Amino acid sequence: MNTFGNIYRLTSFGESHGPAIGGVIDGFPAGIPVDAGFVQACLDRRRPGQSDIVTARREADSVELLSGIFDGVSTGTPIGFLVRNSGHHSNDYSEIEHTFRPSHADFTYTSKYGLRDYRGGGRSSARETVARVVGGALAMQALNTMGIEIYAYTSRVGTVALENDYRLYDRLLIDTNPVRCPDKDKAQEMYGLIQRVKAQGDSVGGIVTGVIKGCPVGLGEPVFGKLHAMLGAAMLGINAAKGFDYGMGFDGLDMTGSQAVDEFFTGAVGKVSTKSNYSGGIQGGISNGQDIYFRVAFKPVATLLRDVATVDDCGREAVLRARGRHDPCVLPRAVPVVEAMAAMTVLDAILLNRSARL
Repeated sequence: MNTFGNIYRLTSFGESHGPAIGGVIDGFPAGIPVDAGFVQACLDRRRPGQSDIVTARREADSVELLSGIFDGVSTGTPIGFLVRNSGHHSNDYSEIEHTFRPSHADFTYTSKYGLRDYRGGGRSSARETVARVVGGALAMQALNTMGIEIYAYTSRVGTVALENDYRLYDRLLIDTNPVRCPDKDKAQEMYGLIQRVKAQGDSVGGIVTGVIKGCPVGLGEPVFGKLHAMLGAAMLGINAAKGFDYGMGFDGLDMTGSQAVDEFFTGAVGKVSTKSNYSGGIQGGISNGQDIYFRVAFKPVATLLRDVATVDDCGREAVLRARGRHDPCVLPRAVPVVEAMAAMTVLDAILLNRSARL
């Protein structure tokens, strides 16, 4: 399955060390102004080699929009795009042609397909998320015409975590540091931690928090296709993602029902709202008009620059001596991917909701 979405659909293709990563987007509404510079800016935030705490692989990640856009406006026809690969070092992976990297997709891919592209993980590489960022950048431009904003930030790296509600942080500070954390002091702590584990040939995980503002009431389905289930599936489909929660999430386990209930009230303009938002903007699987906020947990990268015990494709014991260029922490570059998946999910839900009533 290489297609994401129902009406707004992204089909991606390409491998980490192939000629290019690309995709085809179906279902993008006609008449939406498209800023190619914004798409490129989103890719630049995901791009490798942007700081000393991410992979040193160098890629321009220049997007080529091939179809579906005329005079800067979407035509309603499929949007095809390419992002060419140029900085891959396939020789770095020749030693693992027959060796399974622990906690990677090597063993499972080989078991499923009978073969695998061992160069950088092939299709299982996070390099594929390039296509998702393009799809998300286009979706964001459609959502912006409806007043919907989406952003994400690093809220935890290892044991260093933000302690306050997302509303207390300035989103303009997110991109002022390489960790993409909106708290200057915590960002420095996170940065130092990533540097230390990198020096030890190790890695560290953490959490990305996502926020969706301006979402209308009524998105999502009441049984299957609940909005939080759609978001959860989108986030858990990102490489290295290990957990998802929204609203009060697991933090609500320490609360009673009376503490966690979101009481309704009618505002000055007659708009129904809630006094609190423990539900995270979604009730009964359907958006209620409040901010949607969620967290995505990412594991420590499984590629370690130290010896690791493993087996080869004949079942013989082996020692893996990893080479190549790898992220000691995926969080900084995962932020734009989380934003992209959220944007595609919300736009898809909006288009699906157009069929709810005639």
